[in-house]
Amino acid sequence: MKEITVDIAIIGSGTAGLNAMGQVRRAHKSFVLINGGETGTTCARVGCMPSKAMIQIAEDFHRRAHLGKYGIAGHEELTLDLPEALKHVQNLRDIFVDRVLEHSTDKLGEEFIEGYARFIEPTLLEVGEQRIRAGRVVIATGSRPLVPGPWQAFGDRIITTDELFEYEDLPASIGVIGLGTIGLELGQSLHRLGVSVTGFDQLDTIGGIQDPEVARTAIEILGKEFPLHLGKPAAIEAEGDRLKVTAGKHSVLVDKVLCSIGRVPNVENLGLENLGVALDAHGMPPFNPNTMQVADLPVYLAGDVTGKRMILHEAGGEGRIAGYNAAHDETTGFQRKTPITINFCDPNICMVGRRWNDLDANSSAVGEIRFGPVGRALIMGRNKGILRIYADKQSGHLSGAEMIGPGCEHLAHLLCWCIEQGLGVGEMLRMPFYHPTIEEALQAALYDLYRKVDAKNEGGLVELEPLPAR
Repeated sequence: MKEITVDIAIIGSGTAGLNAMGQVRRAHKSFVLINGGETGTTCARVGCMPSKAMIQIAEDFHRRAHLGKYGIAGHEELTLDLPEALKHVQNLRDIFVDRVLEHSTDKLGEEFIEGYARFIEPTLLEVGEQRIRAGRVVIATGSRPLVPGPWQAFGDRIITTDELFEYEDLPASIGVIGLGTIGLELGQSLHRLGVSVTGFDQLDTIGGIQDPEVARTAIEILGKEFPLHLGKPAAIEAEGDRLKVTAGKHSVLVDKVLCSIGRVPNVENLGLENLGVALDAHGMPPFNPNTMQVADLPVYLAGDVTGKRMILHEAGGEGRIAGYNAAHDETTGFQRKTPITINFCDPNICMVGRRWNDLDANSSAVGEIRFGPVGRALIMGRNKGILRIYADKQSGHLSGAEMIGPGCEHLAHLLCWCIEQGLGVGEMLRMPFYHPTIEEALQAALYDLYRKVDAKNEGGLVELEPLPAR
């Protein structure tokens, strides 16, 4: 069997693997990038990008319902050509995938190896008919949608994001099981595209929300678009050529079920048992989230395969950490960035920093604003939702937030940056807020929060910075 030797072997050419490769290249180390299956990153092929393309079409078409109140006639006659819309989604998807390939694997030559890798030893891999001896290894094999074994017996009536964006037309009805980020985004979009959608989740919340006020508001808003059945696990049984989905006392017959109950790391047949370290119940080895190193081995994890922060920007960051440490003799720990999660349903659901369940009620303060009276939101016809911001009561430092509302993808970024910089509520209120903007909702929530924290601004005026003494 042919054997080659390199400084670093990277398994997986997704976002994490490509970012690891970038660090390895900067260190001028020899490497191979190994990939089994489809190339082009999960985000570009079946994740962030095609889903956002579908969301945009659905949201634009849905806005027609608001045009009458503006005095715009003819909106009732607008129709949607679904095959053409789905073709547009696929065309954009192909553009995003091609861009990834053009700037990554297409130019690698012999440094790119197609095939599935398996560990023989911690630094010895087997790919097809060749072996690769590496000084260090980065595992960035990504994840896939979870479909329970019994449900797989229903064949192509159970779909995931791996199949949805290949459709040339849509079924008349879909049951969405799992109302996290993926289920909510696509469930709402499919409803707005004319599909009869029913949502199910065994949790009492949606979109990963923990704050009870935000959860209550989100369920009220989105539950008006399509039915949401929460708090009971869903069961599926065949009824003719359709599927019957039942949760508690609620049942519905659908043509397809979109299974969005989570993703699982791609580690089957990777031979992780040959690393020589104890694996957990999910077959995963222990690793340090600040170095991405597996135990004390010259092996590193990065991206969705960790099963932790399964979001593109986190995968990129972990790939850079893993690649840097794989390319240098001394292992370095890196500070992880402030967590941020954005659900692109309408209105946006976002979470930043510390979550509600992690707050100490005795030492935390909460500021709140509802979007109902926010001028800019009212003008846009999108004045629904709530913003809740958390801070340490004594120091006034911002710690986290949860929200549902218009333009919250932007408010979440602003809050994330402020938490990352360690800003206090008073310091944030000294920032300029333009009128009329959605950001004024953030200002109002900060004013509410400022009244509840002990730390006040020097000079007494919240919104002004005193001049230094001469």
